[in-house]
Amino acid sequence: MVSELASDKTIALDLDEAGVSVDLPRPPHAGDQVQGVPYRPVEFRDDDLPTALERAATWLRSTQDWLGEPVDVIAIHLDYDDGEGNPYYDVKLLCNEEDLAGAPIAMRGRSTKPEGD
Repeated sequence: MVSELASDKTIALDLDEAGVSVDLPRPPHAGDQVQGVPYRPVEFRDDDLPTALERAATWLRSTQDWLGEPVDVIAIHLDYDDGEGNPYYDVKLLCNEEDLAGAPIAMRGRSTKPEGD
């Protein structure tokens, strides 16, 4: 799926079915995910809070390396699920969806191309 960033100039973005860049580093653990809402929550679930936080920090570092600038995180949400068989802690980073779509990368790529391309 290719989408365009709304601005005075059009920039093509290569997005997956969730609307984030196909090149965005994904949280590696099966219980972690990028969710599909504005200021997308990126979720890290685990029975051990330090482990969930470490995975969140690792993902945040790799995403900032990929993006080439700090990720716009507006909030960190911590919740728990005490239901039988569920991971106890749920850490969510609420991230700017344009960052997760790779818009800053596309903007930098656009500024390095000669006019008329």
